[in-house]
Amino acid sequence: MERNTRQRAAILDAISRAGRPLLPREVLAAAQRTTPGLGIATVYRNLKAMLAEGQLSAVELPGENARFEKSGSQHHHHFQCMHCQRVFDVSGCPGDLSRLAPPGFAVDGHELTLYGRCKECL
Repeated sequence: MERNTRQRAAILDAISRAGRPLLPREVLAAAQRTTPGLGIATVYRNLKAMLAEGQLSAVELPGENARFEKSGSQHHHHFQCMHCQRVFDVSGCPGDLSRLAPPGFAVDGHELTLYGRCKECL
């Protein structure tokens, strides 16, 4: 049980330190710095458990594998670098987008993703 807790803590710490949504392989690489021997199956198992427990949220972009970030942050959007494929949080929101919906439709929520190049890839 202690080993599993240490592994979970390393995974959560890796996501927290990144400050951006991470793919499972990115989580693995970051968590292995403090927990050598950590495997991808353990990462997937813990991501799934932490998602079910509400500790993590999945960031799902069209045509992409899910990335994971800590839950509890305010409503926000994302930016994907088209060069390195990393995803970053975007603070702020344009607000009510219901005016974009066809007449007679009701908007219950929205997701907005910006695409371009991050400052490192420029």
